[in-house]
Amino acid sequence: MSDALLLPKTRLDDLIGRLLDEGFRVVGPVVQNGAVVFDEVRSASDLARGLRDRQEAGQYRLEAGGAAEIFGVVNGPGSLKPFFFAPREPLLEMRREKKGFRVREIEPEAPPVAVLGARPCDLAALAIQDRLFLDDRFRDAHYAARREGALLIAVECTRPASTCFCASMGTGPAVSRGYDLALTELDDVFAVRIGSPRGEALIASLRLDAAGEDVAAEARRRVAACAASMSRRLDTADLPHLLYEEVENPRWSDVARRCLSCTNCTMVCPTCFCHAVVDVTEISGAVSRRERRWDSCFSREHAHIHGKNFRPQIRHRYRQWLTHKLAAWIDQFGTSGCVGCGRCIAWCPAAIDLTEEVAAIRAGRRTGVET
Repeated sequence: MSDALLLPKTRLDDLIGRLLDEGFRVVGPVVQNGAVVFDEVRSASDLARGLRDRQEAGQYRLEAGGAAEIFGVVNGPGSLKPFFFAPREPLLEMRREKKGFRVREIEPEAPPVAVLGARPCDLAALAIQDRLFLDDRFRDAHYAARREGALLIAVECTRPASTCFCASMGTGPAVSRGYDLALTELDDVFAVRIGSPRGEALIASLRLDAAGEDVAAEARRRVAACAASMSRRLDTADLPHLLYEEVENPRWSDVARRCLSCTNCTMVCPTCFCHAVVDVTEISGAVSRRERRWDSCFSREHAHIHGKNFRPQIRHRYRQWLTHKLAAWIDQFGTSGCVGCGRCIAWCPAAIDLTEEVAAIRAGRRTGVET
C-alpha cells in the first residue's frame, strides 16, 4: 500500500476552509488581467480551474482546458517571492521633532500565509531565497517574519509548459522537500503526501482515506511523463566553467542587440534578489522613510557608482545576469540561481531564451565560429 491519501476534488473547499479557520491568509493561482498569479482565495471557485497556459518565448496565453482540471495552468508571471521578499517595503521612519529627530524601525506586517498550489520549481526557488535571507551571516528580519509562519501546499506538475526546463535543473516536476503537503492532480481526486508535522496535523482533521497503490502509481506515472515530455533542456555539465571561460564570446554582443534591458526577466524570476535602499522625504520635510525596493542588474543605474558606470552596455548587463545566475551563484551559495521555471523566456518581449543562449555560447566555443 502507498502512504498517499485521497482528497476528492469536491472536498478541496474543506481543506481551504480548514486553513481559513486556523487563521491563515490563503493564496493560490487565480486569473488576473489575462494571466494566472498567486492571490487570495476563499474557496475552490476562486482558483483558475478549467484553464491551461500556452507559453512560448515572448508569449503567454490562457486557453480552455479540462472542465474538471483545477491546477491546469503551470505558472504565470508571479512566483512565491513577493509574499516573503516584498517588492517595496519601509524599513525606517525618521521624524523631525523640536529637539532633533526620532528614528523608528518599522516592523513588517506578517500575517501567516498558506500557499495552495506551489509548484516544485517555486519551492526550489524559495529554498534559494531562504539561503540568501535566512542562512547567511545577516538574517533578514522582514523576510524571516513572513517566512516562519508560512504553510506550503505543493502541486506536482503533470504537464509542462513549453518553456519549462526544471527537469534539467533537478527542481521538478516532482516535489521532494520543502513542503507541508503535496498534491498530485488526477481525474477526480488528488493524491496527497505529507511533508511535515504541520501538514500531518492539518490533513488529519479531514479524515481522508488512504490511496491504493494503483492511485499512487498513476500519480507517479503522470509526473514522470511530464518530465519526459519537456521540450527544453539546459546542459549544465560544464557550468560554471563554460561561462567563466567565455566572457568574451561574441554571443554576448549578439544577444545585446536583441535585449531591451527592460528588466522583465529579473522581475518575474523567483530567485533574483537585487534591491535598492532609498530615502523618501515628505514634502513638508518633517518625515523621511527609508524603503527597500526591488531592483535589477539590467537597469543602467544599478551599476552606477561615484563617477563611473561599470556595466554601461547591455552586453555587460546580460553577461552579468546570466553568468551570475548559472555560474557565480554556485560559487557564492552552493546552488544554481535558476530553477528552470521558464518565466524569463515567456515574459521577455524580445523572446530571448537563456537555454538557447547557453547552447550558442557552447557551440561557438567548440567550433571556434562566431555565433
